[in-house]
Amino acid sequence: MIRRMGLALGLAGAMMMSSAAATAQKTDAKQAFQRASDAYFDEVYFPFQPTNGTLAGYHQYDAKLEDFSAASRMAEVAALHRAEHRVEAIAPATLDQPTRADRALVLANIHSRLLTLQTIRPWQKDADTYSSTISNGIFSLMERKFAPADVRLRAVVEREKQALTLLQQARENLTDAPHVYTEIAVEQLPGIISFFQQDVPTAFADAKDPAVRAAFAHSNAALIAGLQQYLHWLQTDLLPRSHGDFRWGAETFRKKLAYDEMVDIPLPRLLAIGEADLRKNQAAFNKLAREVEPNKDPRTVLEELGADHPAPDQLLQSFRNTFNGLIEFIQQKHIVTIPSQVRPIVEETPPFMRATTFASMDTPGPFEQHATEAYFNVTLPDKSMTPEQVESYMHSFNVGTIVSTAVHEAYPGHYVQFLWVPKAPSRVRKLLGASSNAEGWAHYCEQMMLDEGYGQPGAGAKTEREAKLLRLGQLQDALLRDARFVVGIQMHTGSMTMEQAIAFFQQEGYQSRETAMVETKRGTSDGTYLYYTLGKLEILKLRSDLMKKEGAAFSLEKFHDAFLSQGFPPIKIVREAMLGDESPTL
Repeated sequence: MIRRMGLALGLAGAMMMSSAAATAQKTDAKQAFQRASDAYFDEVYFPFQPTNGTLAGYHQYDAKLEDFSAASRMAEVAALHRAEHRVEAIAPATLDQPTRADRALVLANIHSRLLTLQTIRPWQKDADTYSSTISNGIFSLMERKFAPADVRLRAVVEREKQALTLLQQARENLTDAPHVYTEIAVEQLPGIISFFQQDVPTAFADAKDPAVRAAFAHSNAALIAGLQQYLHWLQTDLLPRSHGDFRWGAETFRKKLAYDEMVDIPLPRLLAIGEADLRKNQAAFNKLAREVEPNKDPRTVLEELGADHPAPDQLLQSFRNTFNGLIEFIQQKHIVTIPSQVRPIVEETPPFMRATTFASMDTPGPFEQHATEAYFNVTLPDKSMTPEQVESYMHSFNVGTIVSTAVHEAYPGHYVQFLWVPKAPSRVRKLLGASSNAEGWAHYCEQMMLDEGYGQPGAGAKTEREAKLLRLGQLQDALLRDARFVVGIQMHTGSMTMEQAIAFFQQEGYQSRETAMVETKRGTSDGTYLYYTLGKLEILKLRSDLMKKEGAAFSLEKFHDAFLSQGFPPIKIVREAMLGDESPTL
């Protein structure tokens, strides 16, 4: 008996020692990964993408601008491979679940960047890559007052000097430009030039150092002249010989989806999923439209819905006015915890972003300590538009889509998700994520809020008819995202032309021609913009699976809070954390 007890104690002791050794091994592996991931950010990610450093809140990068030279590209590819090997050397089995997920996230980011540099090659194809990199680099220094004006203006001068080199690199690199890419760059450049002529000097009017002001006057004038020359070169030289192909092809599309969203569903099945959701939303829209106007075609009801919009000069205030009701509803119905009472600032979209977006949320970086304002950007009609064009454009901001857009961009969409970022479990989760999570969450919220009762009489709507119009607006936005889903896959795999895509957005996505043209242009470079619907469907499935698992204990608020606390990684990672398994995301 004594011997058996001794043996048992010996086994228990051995197991404890083994457990302690395993714990120590996991601790060592986690620390090794943290060193490797920190090295990736500090030696590769931000040094080669310094504007991202500024945007993240790391201001040691403020005086640097991206470099598109062949030497820089080769150096970045080599650095990416070194980082890849360092992270891959850490066996995933030695890590706990959150760190294992972070490892996968870092490797996916490395692979995506390599795919962009070596296969998609925007540096060789996209003229707007250069001019928008310049404007974004300067905008990141002026939008938020994270340092005194003189300090930030010194960084502007340094970036403007490097911008001239960037424009020269564009002339050397752009040897395979698709016509549509050059068209977009030409369309964007007048706004970018105006941005440097008017917006940048105004933003730094309070700078006091005479030497800095003089240096800025020189660098800014030189850059304006350089951008004007760049526009002339695009129009007279590059555009006539822009015969490149914007299409990625099925294999590159598949890889980008796998790296960015961790989705490996075969493209034919993925396309079928998008088409099925499109048909479902079309049927719901048509049914509701007949309830609103029994004797009219749903397309006619859509036109009437589009005509119910504010005047352009009241559009920004219309968005602001929705915030009170949304916040009150979220709190009363226990939809999700809102970590701050500070609201985003609603303003007009910066000039260099206006050609390809109607509305967006611009939040400060996760490590920004001094200037933490968030901006809700709305693109107003261009002053060059005719009254008829303005009216058609404003159909995209009807009474239904204003609510849907406010939900998407602010409450409880992007802005609330941003407020949760400080709770993310690691530096990796604060910096890296997936569009299918961020955009999927925002798009999911559009439907979820109405499903939970927002937009009913007394809760966002005055009458039953207005409630139905709000739902029609949400469905029209859902159809827009469904159309992106289908168009992105089909354009980049060669089964749909741009004209066919424009027609598809109009006929199947229920959008105006102006919207259809903007969306099609966007899809030529943002090919995987199916991530809106993709993410929404993944979140709905995750919620359904968790409801089955938890039964009566399920809480919508707890689900949303737990979801947002993960950061914004691909839903595959969130599922594993919340469900404890690797079940399919769709």
